[in-house]
Amino acid sequence: MDASWKTAMSATLHCLTGCAIGEVLGMVVGTALGLPNWGTIVLAVVLAFFFGYALTLRGVLRAGLGFRAALKTALAADTVSILVMEVVDNAVMLVVPGAMDAGLASWLFWTALAFSLAVAFVLTVPVNRWLIARGKGHAVVHHLHHH
Repeated sequence: MDASWKTAMSATLHCLTGCAIGEVLGMVVGTALGLPNWGTIVLAVVLAFFFGYALTLRGVLRAGLGFRAALKTALAADTVSILVMEVVDNAVMLVVPGAMDAGLASWLFWTALAFSLAVAFVLTVPVNRWLIARGKGHAVVHHLHHH
């Protein structure tokens, strides 16, 4: 499998899409409901994993795998990538002063969230490159996406 930076960036962008949907939704819902920071983060992480896996699952099901095999493939393909991305983006949100307490109408909230996802992308690309070079991570679904 080609472990180029381009392939790793493509895999990470795929992961970022699902993570960002879940992360933004979780941060918005948690903040709107006035959940404590830990509650908002838990919700965002759960939704990021859900949407990250769902996007991969959709693709591998479309490629003809049965549900059980598709789920196993999605878990193998995305778990490490999503985990790294979630640890990084939530850590950034926690360290940006006031970001977690800023309201949804605040530029600080949205800027910090966009920044956290950008940092997570940059730090997850080398992880995905390393995994792909070893036939792990996105490499397990690559052949399904390109048939």
